[in-house]
Amino acid sequence: MNIAAAANETLAHNSNLLVYSAMAVYTLAFVAHMSEWVFGSRSKVARTAAALTSQATAPATVSVKVAQQGGGTAVLERPKVITKSAAGSRDVPDGPGAAGGTEKGDLYGRIAISLTVLGWGLHVGGVVTRALSVQRAPWGNMYEFSTTFAAVAVGIYLLLLTLRKNVRWIGLPLITTVLLDLGLAVSVLYTASDQLVPALHSYWLWIHVSCAILSGAVLYLGAVATLLFLFRDRYEAKLADPAGKQPGAFATSVLERLPSAASLDKFAYRVNATVFPLWTFTIIAGAIWAEAAWGRYWGWDPKEVWAFITWVGYACYLHARSTAGWKGRKAAWLGLIAFACYLFNYYGVNIFVTGLHSYAGV
Repeated sequence: MNIAAAANETLAHNSNLLVYSAMAVYTLAFVAHMSEWVFGSRSKVARTAAALTSQATAPATVSVKVAQQGGGTAVLERPKVITKSAAGSRDVPDGPGAAGGTEKGDLYGRIAISLTVLGWGLHVGGVVTRALSVQRAPWGNMYEFSTTFAAVAVGIYLLLLTLRKNVRWIGLPLITTVLLDLGLAVSVLYTASDQLVPALHSYWLWIHVSCAILSGAVLYLGAVATLLFLFRDRYEAKLADPAGKQPGAFATSVLERLPSAASLDKFAYRVNATVFPLWTFTIIAGAIWAEAAWGRYWGWDPKEVWAFITWVGYACYLHARSTAGWKGRKAAWLGLIAFACYLFNYYGVNIFVTGLHSYAGV
């Protein structure tokens, strides 16, 4: 028995070391991402964006002499630069997405991705080792949930890159928030390895909590895209109004590298719409687990209430996307409010509100 306890303690210690090592590598990835954005900020897309206002007032057609087989010339039409293709939208090219504006910038970006993969491997190792030390799913308290949540978020990001999706633009905000999440986990939320209270000894722990973690990680990516959409949308609006106040140099150097507002909005909508059924199932699974543990499906516990509020928030967001007059910025604000409810349900309810879920602990 003493040998088993010593082995578990060693595994818990190794888990902590792996998490700290992952944080160190993530920090290097953060520096590499910053270098990518600095050295790749002046790209051809920057020149395209800067030319929007000047070309918008230029003649729509120009005469260009082109050598033909017969030695003649032809007059070609240059397409007019369109800043607004429809009400509330713009036909603006995507920025390089922190993915190759310059050769130097692209080199730092590749280094950042490589370091992120290495950090993620160490991170997953820390989560798995923690699970081995407690011999259960590593989601029994806020420390374990936070470390697993961050690992899943980075894993989804790397999966999208593997599928050749243009999401390198999300690397910098992702690594920044992962470092904040892990820093909070190892300092404020840390809980020593221990066994679960009886109510959590159920296979529903694997089902309900894993779905909550996966849903939250995807919703987080959608929230980042939504927030960046609001900044990029305002940036494009200023570019499209030559008579108004133009963006500053710093804002331009950052926002010019992002995908267009339309692309960010589409990405946010797709990920939120894709994961919404899973979040719905998470709530249903929690209700079934509650019936098995406490003899009722729904008891208006604070955690249950805020999970439902989060569900309503995202339902309103998805509905707003299909409602005239609520697309764009209004729907984006709804999406951010819904994600804020998710965060409060995790941090606020667990730390400040007492309920049946208080066993999650800090």
